Amino acid sequence: MHADPKGVLTGTHFMNGDAACCEGALAVGARFAAGYPITPSTEIVERFAFRIPTVGGIFIQMEDELAASIALQGAVWGGAKAFTVTSGPGFSLMMEHIGYAAMTECPCVFMDVQRGGPSTGLPTLPAQGDMMQARWGSHGDYGMIALCPSSPQECFDLSIRAFNLAERFRNPVMLMLDECVGHMTEKVVIPAATELQVTPRRYTKKAPEDFHLFEPAADLVPDMVRAGEGYNIHVTGLTHDEIGYADLTVARQDSLVRRLQQKLTVARDEIDSYEMDQVDGADVVVVSYGITSRIARRAIQMARAEGIKVGSLRLITVWPFPEEVIRSIAGLSRAIVVPELNLGQISLEVERCAGGRAAVIPVTHAGGSVHKPEAILEAIRKGLQA
Repeated sequence: MHADPKGVLTGTHFMNGDAACCEGALAVGARFAAGYPITPSTEIVERFAFRIPTVGGIFIQMEDELAASIALQGAVWGGAKAFTVTSGPGFSLMMEHIGYAAMTECPCVFMDVQRGGPSTGLPTLPAQGDMMQARWGSHGDYGMIALCPSSPQECFDLSIRAFNLAERFRNPVMLMLDECVGHMTEKVVIPAATELQVTPRRYTKKAPEDFHLFEPAADLVPDMVRAGEGYNIHVTGLTHDEIGYADLTVARQDSLVRRLQQKLTVARDEIDSYEMDQVDGADVVVVSYGITSRIARRAIQMARAEGIKVGSLRLITVWPFPEEVIRSIAGLSRAIVVPELNLGQISLEVERCAGGRAAVIPVTHAGGSVHKPEAILEAIRKGLQA
């Protein structure tokens, strides 16, 4: 194992998605992680614990997911890039502190390797049942960014992007993979550190007496400071003013939570990412994400062999949801097929955005395995009749 002076494990490797997430975090400069063991995400921080002494940093195994999800936020305010990992039940436990990260605009990353649920469910088998929870799991109104890798290579690439988006928007970011992607082993190409795009934390240039911790810039994102460098820092989960002091008024609540959403919605073009293939002129479009997009690829090949005009939209950014893209597709195709390893979470968003202009056909799966391509193919055929 050879790493360059910045800790980046360069070259071509054969590794699983969990390991690639760890290497992406290290490559982008993460030097703190807190976690609690839970299948199938544990390998990410096991590798981080092994690697971090070689580059200088800290891993702490906490007593539970609640502790892990707040410890990383303390590290961020101390100046570190930080993350935690979890799955299923642990993700549910973290929701209070995910809301805290959103309210305090703490740039951090949560990696959720999804498994079958509810409750303990299927600890070692895949699902995509946390997608709505990633967006709405904590209470109140806030903005969220969630990315879905479909390969170990994307686990590396999107780990870097998750940290970059967290720093750019001073916001928690979710990396939503699943057991299949986390445990599959494929080629991962890791470039030299000098070739990576890394977004630095946006520290203020103002003097301490002029700085307010939650005063937004023109892009609606406040600058940051490190604790201990002479700036006044007051961080609270209460509705607060631009200094950080509690302001429990209706007017402040309205302006604050609207900004938490708007700082992301005004930058959708910068955040949204997806792959489209042969959508123009398609009678049916398959919308997929994560591991399911790999199964959908085979179903699409089979449908095209039958002469069906079928296109593909693979969601890489799921939140914020690419509403305009779905609306555009709905205006041009007969039907949209949405396969996913849950009983229809993202398909509801597709249906909302389609607005009745195209039939939306969910292909549901309760988890534990992936779809058979034939099930998606049958839905594509059904779409021709819409």
